[in-house]
Amino acid sequence: MPLIPSTNSVRNIKLQIVLLSSFLGLMWATECLNILVNGQLDQYGIVPRTELGLRGILFAPFLHLNFPHLIANSVPFLILGWLVMLRRTSDFLWVTAIVMLVGGLGTWSIAPGNTLHIGASGVVFGYLGYLVSRGYFERRLISILLSVAVGIIYGSLIWGVLPGQIGISWQSHLFGLLGGILAARILVYRR
Repeated sequence: MPLIPSTNSVRNIKLQIVLLSSFLGLMWATECLNILVNGQLDQYGIVPRTELGLRGILFAPFLHLNFPHLIANSVPFLILGWLVMLRRTSDFLWVTAIVMLVGGLGTWSIAPGNTLHIGASGVVFGYLGYLVSRGYFERRLISILLSVAVGIIYGSLIWGVLPGQIGISWQSHLFGLLGGILAARILVYRR
């Protein structure tokens, strides 16, 4: 085994860095802009059962209430997002798209009316769902070990899918998680 990484693996790592930093950079740039316009971008979040609120499926993960909210989502987004990329970099894009769609539509469908749902936590929960269930669907030792490790480290997040905390969109957490499980079922190849 060579000690120097191949050109393809170096290129792949660079692509992973670019993808993760682009998504995260867009979240941070959006929050900075949102502060400059006194939070007016928040209106582009998910507003349940309104036609205009559907646009939030695309925009809500990039919008945050404030910097502490953004910081709380940034670290798990980076770590879990990178773990999603471990097998194939393209998995990150597919999982993100499936989670945003399922999480967004689920939140739009069942969340209380006249509420606003923003933040990347639904995507973070989607990555968690994907990583924890990937071992089950793939049934390879390395995937099972990764699923168990992620479950041990981030498993306490699962309580976020239950109603109870005012101001927390448990709906986006729940449907993000379900979107991640669906993504694992769709994308994972069994031997």
